[in-house]
Amino acid sequence: MDYAATQDFLYSLKNRGSRYGIDRMPPFMRELGHPEAGYPIVHVAGTNGKGSVCAMLEAVFRTAGYRTGLFTSPHLLRLGERVQVDRRILPEDAIVRYTEELKQAGARSSGGVPEMYPTFFEFMTGMGFLHFQREAVDVAVVEVGLGGRLDSTNVITPAVSVITSIGLDHCDQLGDTLARVASEKAGIIKPGVPVVLGHIPPEAEEVILGIAKDRGCRVYRVADAFGDDLSSYPQCALEGDCQRINAATVVLTVRVLQERFTVPPASVEKGLQGVEWGGRWQRIRVGDRELILDATHNEDAARWLDRNLRALRERTGKKPVVITGTLGEGRARSLLEVVSRHAAEIRLLRANQPRATSFELLESILAHSFRGPVSRSSVPDLFPEPGVCTAGNEGDTVVLTGSIYLIGEVMERLQASAPIAETRLQD
Repeated sequence: MDYAATQDFLYSLKNRGSRYGIDRMPPFMRELGHPEAGYPIVHVAGTNGKGSVCAMLEAVFRTAGYRTGLFTSPHLLRLGERVQVDRRILPEDAIVRYTEELKQAGARSSGGVPEMYPTFFEFMTGMGFLHFQREAVDVAVVEVGLGGRLDSTNVITPAVSVITSIGLDHCDQLGDTLARVASEKAGIIKPGVPVVLGHIPPEAEEVILGIAKDRGCRVYRVADAFGDDLSSYPQCALEGDCQRINAATVVLTVRVLQERFTVPPASVEKGLQGVEWGGRWQRIRVGDRELILDATHNEDAARWLDRNLRALRERTGKKPVVITGTLGEGRARSLLEVVSRHAAEIRLLRANQPRATSFELLESILAHSFRGPVSRSSVPDLFPEPGVCTAGNEGDTVVLTGSIYLIGEVMERLQASAPIAETRLQD
């Protein structure tokens, strides 16, 4: 197979649907020889912040001299971003080779039953575990895809389980209360394995602490280690108070693992200051404008966006032009409520995703709260070529916020000399 044919096969898996559940993973891992058991793993779940925490942990361990694996989702531009060793993304030829191998393992593990064949995300999870084994990583940082209890990554017994935050998102799968969401996220907690908690609402924390107690796990809380004053929390290269909480979560996780990994304080600081994680209040220059890219995909994230936009207005002395689009009505309402308070002008986009919120719905939500200019746009119109943004005027600050898939589309327009065309392999 060449890479195009490999993409077609993986796309066919995605089109079969996600089939939420974990029953296919144990036989799949057996056929692969249990690569997930070959190295220590930090398992990271949470409604928000888990990707940032994973990126920071990887940077800290790598700075301390360890060979690192990093498994995250979704990707922004290229599929190989999901599986990285020492922050080098999995190259196309390796994806082709692994796909051929995993196809055969999937056929054996499913026993000819189509419903038992691995899903797209399970396929990528297996690819990550196998690659980390063959690259002999010293530690892997693994981000949960959805929830925790039934996520495909939850076949591991980690060195530590991390839960960054709890909020309402993916309510159809995870439940419509904080307690129910917490129960699903806490499904990653394994008997006797220590647990690190970021800032968790009391209703959710009570559930997590109960599950940890039942499983004989010691719990380490960021609030206990660092207090309530965010100004005293560790700083990192990623902006915003939420990232200071994430950085504190990372520091506490490293402390919990200090008997297993030697990470000097200087490595922690250098790793946090050098971390890169695209699309999280990421500032770039596009011609004569400052463009800020920020994935804000649920109500909890919208609260942090509110703080960031307020600080931005204080810094610049004026309201920004905001470009936005979401997946789903609930997400649109919480996001646009915040955007309408801070934007001078709003440009609406629809991500190239079946679940993208329609222009009509976005406009109907804004009609109740925003009196400035609102217009429909497209990614090619706003970003016609690398280094060009047509939103706003010279010297303006432009904020692109909402769906992470939309941010990926814009990054492709800005950075790629030719289309990458891997958005169809998004979950």
